[in-house]
Amino acid sequence: MAITKTQRNAIAAIIGAGVLAGSALVFTGRGTGDGHDETGHDHSEQATTSQGKEAGKYAASAPATAAHDADRIAMTPEQIRNAGLELRTAGPGRVQAAVQFPGEIRFNEDRTAHVVPRVAGVAESVPAVLGQRVKKGELLAVLASTQLSEQRSELLAAQKRLELARTTYAREKRLWEDKISAEQDFLAARTALQEAGIAVQNATQKLTAIGARPASGGLNQFELRAPFDGIVVEKHLALGEAVAADTTVFTISDLATVWAEFVIAPKDLSQVRLGEKVSIASTAFDGTAAGTVSYVGSLLGQQTRTATARVTLSNPDMAWRPGLFVTVSVAGQETDVPVVVESEAVQTEGRQPIVYVEVPGGFEARAVTTGRSDGKRIEIVRGLEPGSRYVARNSFVLKAEQGKAGAEHAH
Repeated sequence: MAITKTQRNAIAAIIGAGVLAGSALVFTGRGTGDGHDETGHDHSEQATTSQGKEAGKYAASAPATAAHDADRIAMTPEQIRNAGLELRTAGPGRVQAAVQFPGEIRFNEDRTAHVVPRVAGVAESVPAVLGQRVKKGELLAVLASTQLSEQRSELLAAQKRLELARTTYAREKRLWEDKISAEQDFLAARTALQEAGIAVQNATQKLTAIGARPASGGLNQFELRAPFDGIVVEKHLALGEAVAADTTVFTISDLATVWAEFVIAPKDLSQVRLGEKVSIASTAFDGTAAGTVSYVGSLLGQQTRTATARVTLSNPDMAWRPGLFVTVSVAGQETDVPVVVESEAVQTEGRQPIVYVEVPGGFEARAVTTGRSDGKRIEIVRGLEPGSRYVARNSFVLKAEQGKAGAEHAH
């Protein structure tokens, strides 16, 4: 059926009205239903960003709070007593500043002997062993020496001539007194006796000079003996080995005393004087020792441009062994400082010194900067105010508790 012109116009009008109505609905939805305003901004994105910022603030503050809580150690008064914690108040005090020098333990050269045989020979027996403690006069080795055999033979011959000279002198003296022989014969006999005595003394002194005793066995046997009480710290002699007269075959040292030697730069020479009190410490063990400066070199080394000083240490337990590196602290003048604490109070966390300070309900680890120290007290330059109550004794207990709490928090 054919559509008239009037019908076509009516259909076009209906379609146009529908398009206008749809556009109005779309415009209204953008303004109210999909989260956008008239400027086209997205409210949902703003909300999401705002929530993210709040969450970020919380996340940033949470670790700080946790770390702050980790530094606190809760303890009751009863726990404090049981742990033996001693509290003191930080405040001004006097610290005797010390100058520290690197040093090394060495043999006391005044009590160390490099034993040489003084005669050439071959080792027949070597009873002494390395590390053995020996007494003065104890047998170290026996050498066979042709030189010693000749010297002992010379002594024996001189002794025989002396006996003959005594007999001759006694006979000539009687004859001269009885007017039987001439005085000249008596005087000759007396001279021969004196010369024979000198020959015996000469031969004896030769043996004494090399430390040889009169022959008790073979004429060629030389007994090498310890010059004093000590320890065999070096041994360079084996059975059957031939040695020269000047060969060092043993080194014996009396380790009851040792030397702590250290070097001094020219700028520090005024700090070290003879008789100055010092403290010796080593990183190898916890022991310390006190002593006095027994020697300060008067010359500077040509290469190092430093002076050498030493401290003589008593070493009854053999703890200070030669070769051990030590730190020598020389006491200086006392100085007034604003804040001082006991040395035992300072612990370390990594490389950071810390002091445990009393807070309500327990203690808190406080990072500090330390200054001068005399081994008993330490100056606190930063991190601790005067009047603060801190743990002066057994602070290691708190460090252990803090480490335990940190491990549990990590899990």
